Amino acid sequence: MALVIAAGLLLAPEAVAAPPPVSETSLGLVLVFVLLSYGGWSEAAYLSAELRDAPRRIMPVLIGSLALITLLYLLVNLAYLRALGLAGMAGSEAAAADLLGLVWGQSGAVVISVAVAVAALTSANATAFTGARSAFALGRDFPRLAFLGLWREREGTPGNALLIQGGAALLLVGLGMFARDGFRLAVEYTAPAFWAFFLAVGVALFVLRRREPDIDRPFRVPLYPALPTLFCLSSAYLLFSSLAYTGMGALVGGAVVAVGALLVPTLDTRSSRSEEET
Repeated sequence: MALVIAAGLLLAPEAVAAPPPVSETSLGLVLVFVLLSYGGWSEAAYLSAELRDAPRRIMPVLIGSLALITLLYLLVNLAYLRALGLAGMAGSEAAAADLLGLVWGQSGAVVISVAVAVAALTSANATAFTGARSAFALGRDFPRLAFLGLWREREGTPGNALLIQGGAALLLVGLGMFARDGFRLAVEYTAPAFWAFFLAVGVALFVLRRREPDIDRPFRVPLYPALPTLFCLSSAYLLFSSLAYTGMGALVGGAVVAVGALLVPTLDTRSSRSEEET
């Protein structure tokens, strides 16, 4: 990213100004794709149990990392805008490669393409860490999914959860291979569920505060209830925007979520013996 920023802001010739492409895209849809770039920010919280003095440090860690990433993303987009212009950005399928191609020719485009591929691998690695831990926690909470909650002591990993997650990921990749636009399929499948769960998390905060007012909470939400209300409203708006964009495509992801919601009551059946063991 530093290479792209330096090339676009310092080395590339400035693009000739041209009128922006005409578009009737709504603000909500724009935000769905912009915030897709920041997807995964919340996964840092999944590892909070391993953060020293987590109740005090988790908020500065989240805010500091998001501020750094936001700064980098803005500088990258300014670099694209200066070197490619709005029309060039709109017509490019690989903006970073096109930008470095302007500065260093084909070799520059190849270098950044390889860097993007390596970065994708690191993102997959991070997602495997955090996603598998969610499945592991699910297995610990529901006895009928106990195979997900098995911890492999020698490797220090939730091995079964990793295998299930890998299998599901490969299945989705396989489905994407048969789609006309794999990226669009991924957005249609995930975006509505993504924002629906964010909205559910925000609503759950209010529900749990009301149901369990006296429980010990290591982390207190700042500016409650204003901040979580704003979070819920923005999540609801983006859920609506993602549904308006995906249309019928959202039904597949919604059906998977619905099946999970229907299965939860059947999974949460603990015998008195299992409760005593717990």
